[in-house]
Amino acid sequence: MALSTIGFDADDTLWHNERFFHLTQARFEALLSAHAEPAHLHERLLQAERRNVGAYGFGVKGFTLSMIETAIEVSSGRVPATVIGEILAAGREMLAHPIELMPKARAAVEALSGRFRLVLVTKGDLLDQERKLAQSGLGDLFDAVEIVSDKTAETYTRVFARHGTGAEEAMMIGNSLKSDILPMLAAGGWAVHVPHELTWALEHAPRPEGHPRFAELMDLGGLESVITRIG
Repeated sequence: MALSTIGFDADDTLWHNERFFHLTQARFEALLSAHAEPAHLHERLLQAERRNVGAYGFGVKGFTLSMIETAIEVSSGRVPATVIGEILAAGREMLAHPIELMPKARAAVEALSGRFRLVLVTKGDLLDQERKLAQSGLGDLFDAVEIVSDKTAETYTRVFARHGTGAEEAMMIGNSLKSDILPMLAAGGWAVHVPHELTWALEHAPRPEGHPRFAELMDLGGLESVITRIG
């Protein structure tokens, strides 16, 4: 089948994102150092994020609320209000951080724009994702933008039916095996994994070894060769 539509993930595929979560978590560990060791705090925070993602969704706001919840839990409710204020301030800083594009991201999107329907498919907080797309300078290169609550096979089936000729004639490009790759393959499409050095623990998943519609690249500069192989 001919490839008609190409979807791009946003965070840590087109621009850096996870590094800001790591920096904020280090700040969080310093703030709570009197109550918990870093490794224990990390595990408690991850447990809170896993519990809360269904209610708060993905992104900075859910992360901030999970940090506050964890701070209350590990301190047995004794965490000072000043520390809660610091956590809230850290969350606000994350929501204002400048956008830094990944290497070769602009060139890759520009090379495909006009040749294929391009769709940005990202999950997270609506306002934050809209801000990052606007600051990236890539918005005009996309034919459509979908900010979704989660990425599943049903999500991709719906998105590529709406903006293309169906998932079977579409490709999804992203850094997350769990969100960008496995559900796209399940929907019948092609999927290109571009690993990032930092990946949130809840996004880990096994590689689909040997799948005929799966490819992996070290950076976005190799996309053209993958598309050429598909024909």
